[in-house]
Amino acid sequence: MPAKPLIASPIHRLLAQQALSRAAGAPLISGNAVELLIDAPVHYAIWLKAIRGAQHRVLLENYIICDDEVGREFRDALIERAQAGVLVAVITDWVGCLGQSRSAFWQPLRAAGGNVRVFNPPQLGEPFGWISRDHRKLLVIDGVHGFLSGVCISAKWLGNASRNVPPWRDTGVAIRGPAVTEIEAAFAQSWSGMGAALPEFSEPLEPAEPAGSTDVRVIATQPASASMYRLDQLIAAMASKTLWLTDAYFVGVSPYVQALISAARDGVDVRLLVPGSSDIPAVAGMSRAGYRPLLKAGIRVFEWNGSMLHAKTAVADGQWARVGSSNLNIASWLGNHEIDVAVEDEGFAGQLTAQYERDLENATEIVLVPRKRRHRTTEKVRSSETRPPRVRHAGGSSSRAAVGALRIANSMSAVLTNRRVLGDVSIGPMLIGTLALVALTIVAILWPASVAWPFALFAAWFALNLAIRSWRLRKRQLRNAQATDDD
Repeated sequence: MPAKPLIASPIHRLLAQQALSRAAGAPLISGNAVELLIDAPVHYAIWLKAIRGAQHRVLLENYIICDDEVGREFRDALIERAQAGVLVAVITDWVGCLGQSRSAFWQPLRAAGGNVRVFNPPQLGEPFGWISRDHRKLLVIDGVHGFLSGVCISAKWLGNASRNVPPWRDTGVAIRGPAVTEIEAAFAQSWSGMGAALPEFSEPLEPAEPAGSTDVRVIATQPASASMYRLDQLIAAMASKTLWLTDAYFVGVSPYVQALISAARDGVDVRLLVPGSSDIPAVAGMSRAGYRPLLKAGIRVFEWNGSMLHAKTAVADGQWARVGSSNLNIASWLGNHEIDVAVEDEGFAGQLTAQYERDLENATEIVLVPRKRRHRTTEKVRSSETRPPRVRHAGGSSSRAAVGALRIANSMSAVLTNRRVLGDVSIGPMLIGTLALVALTIVAILWPASVAWPFALFAAWFALNLAIRSWRLRKRQLRNAQATDDD
């Protein structure tokens, strides 16, 4: 049975479009062709081909560009285009590239005439500047071909064949049509925020010709705008049948978790696919600490069994889909520069739905209690018209011996059934926090100066930055006042 649309009647659809446009801060753009890209090898091949074919301009914005074989291949392709007279502009993030690539890595490109800017390096007068990051992954070629993704430019995304480590699981899109202009405008805004604006293009920045029939929204968020957060909340409220989420670093804030729980209690098939093994273990721990309320509400949670799941996608009711760089956490929603595309097209949503089902075949479902009876020793996790029964109560033992036995049983069960039982409590984060606080208490009692000195340095650093910022603001006010007097 086909999925129901998000909104059925014309008047409701009109209101929904208005609500989505206002929540996302992005209009619905028609006339686009959108192609789904799966995993880094596909991304890199298509991106490099597009760069090497550029005739006018290459605009690349990526959180991590690493000084390794992949990063050097991209840099060399950019150098060749810059030497050919093509405008090449690159934005990367200071934190993202910390320990990955240095200024010397970009020197050959700058020498060839390319332009490189690093987002938000540490600077005096900006005590909280390091919090905001440019987490976008976009590429625009000649104002015609646009790409958005979760993929960074690093060999890490390719895995390690010699050690049987598969590529990271990641998702992106290739876009042609008028929406590419919005992606290019998002890059231009980022660029001008770090210095002089881009030079005049040899061809004007105008909407591209229609290339297909797909409607999309390009959502380029900035710190504190919360556009993607508002849109994610709205989609959770509007979904009537299915809402399937994939996220690399899920740390749901209470309002969003409540939106998912409310949808599940209304009968929506809500699923969340997250990494089973994360490159940031602390975030994985925080994700697992939030499983229990989701599972109790009937939300199905799955952990990916591969090397790393880095995709950020959503698909609702087989009609609406989102792909991009935004994670479901407070850093992406409120702190970072992100870019995503929301696609309102049944065909594209169907592709993403099919990919989601394939991904679940390589995932372990997390459950509160094991099922009592099973007719098969192995079972593929697939979509179903009938949702599983809601679990309202969890069992288990708190004794150490019972917990140890439960872990062994869960491991064997995961191998045989693709399901793992969630323990009664997530004690790991609490234990780490307890030990850290105990250690801090002992240090403060025995060596109080070791606690006082870091605090004093921290206070002095903020005092210096605030003084510099006050001085700069004062100078600006004096210049403005002088300009007013001269007029």
